[in-house]
Amino acid sequence: MTGRRGVLYLVVCGSPASRGAAGAVRHAQDDGWDVCVVSTPDGLKWLDVPEIAELTGHPVRHRYKFPGDPDVLPPADAVLVAPATVNTVNKWAAGIADTLALGLIVEGLGKRLPIVAVPFTNEAMARHPAFPRSVAALREWGVTVLYGDGEIPTFPPGTGGSIVDTFPWRLAVDAISARVSPS
Repeated sequence: MTGRRGVLYLVVCGSPASRGAAGAVRHAQDDGWDVCVVSTPDGLKWLDVPEIAELTGHPVRHRYKFPGDPDVLPPADAVLVAPATVNTVNKWAAGIADTLALGLIVEGLGKRLPIVAVPFTNEAMARHPAFPRSVAALREWGVTVLYGDGEIPTFPPGTGGSIVDTFPWRLAVDAISARVSPS
């Protein structure tokens, strides 16, 4: 069943903050979304896949299907990439689609879908010269990136595990919901 807002793809990456994805699914469902979760290969280790599948009514996808196979997920009306790793942000901005998650968000840009990305990274990784350029490019292309200017702070290397429970899932869901009116 499609939600009042449509189908939201929640794309989770290889960050310990992905453990909070079930809460994000609930928030999004409360906002009227039919949620489908797509994970990067490394993101899977942080997810309770059976719980997510039960909550959403959809399987968690993480691999490309074979050509000609039916898609088990309905098409996306919007995409939330959270938590977005430096790896995913940089590959996405470069147009690299070597995983299903990246393929869907690269394609989502081309389809002009509403997309919100919420990077979650440490200070050292965020200082790599490619990362700010990638964030700027995504913003220029119409992606709402919740990062910087006090929105989503970075943290010292080695401390991310202690703050994953503070990841702003509600803010992330509110941001994508603000981009799509309920029908």
